[in-house]
Amino acid sequence: AVAAATLAARAVRRSSLASAALTAAATWAVVGGTTLGREATAIGDALAAGDVEAARERLPHLCGRDPQALDEQQIARAVVESVAENTSDAVVGALVWGAVAGVPGLVGFRAVNTLDAMVGHKSPRHRRYGWASARLDDVAGWPGARLTAALAAACGPDPRGAVRAWRADAGKHPSPNAGPVEASFAGALGVRLGGTLSYGGRVEHRPVLGGEGRAVEFGDIGRAVRLSRRVGTLALVVCAGARLTVGALKRRRA
Repeated sequence: AVAAATLAARAVRRSSLASAALTAAATWAVVGGTTLGREATAIGDALAAGDVEAARERLPHLCGRDPQALDEQQIARAVVESVAENTSDAVVGALVWGAVAGVPGLVGFRAVNTLDAMVGHKSPRHRRYGWASARLDDVAGWPGARLTAALAAACGPDPRGAVRAWRADAGKHPSPNAGPVEASFAGALGVRLGGTLSYGGRVEHRPVLGGEGRAVEFGDIGRAVRLSRRVGTLALVVCAGARLTVGALKRRRA
């Protein structure tokens, strides 16, 4: 994927219009913020209408948990956690690597993240096969996760709560990147995330993030989506600004 993107970028580098078009197409292909918000909102609407079964049917579009084992509150918590984590994975992380390495960075990050989603699982089938994808995703996602957490604290409803939860709880999460993001979102929204969850018949008991907050309600899904959109917008401004600034400095030195 990276090799193909590099060849495409080199093929259009002499045309600023073609380069811009390629960058726009790659960004559209790899950034999933719109779909993330749409799927989360659909589940929130189903819960608001009292249709828990419809919410369960829709949940696999967003995350890999066993929907039949979840009640209304647990579904809402799963959605908010997924919105938080995927704000980093589907939006900010890609933008960061796009700023660092252009189109190859955008496409490469999406390939790494997709491999992790496909085979990077601690299951009997994938434990020994998918570990490399999982570890590579941890490395690639590290800067985007920290930027996501920082932006969630900067533009969330409770900046101090976000920073406090990030500092206190991020390290408790088994994922080095999901921890800061989910903790920051929990503190910003004033809710508790984490706890017992089920993946593919395997039950996990994760530490609570944002322990000072209240339990998640279905109304918090809309709040999480709005925070995700603000974070994505700010990330675009930061990453595009950094890319343009570095490019201008290089041209000046040349």
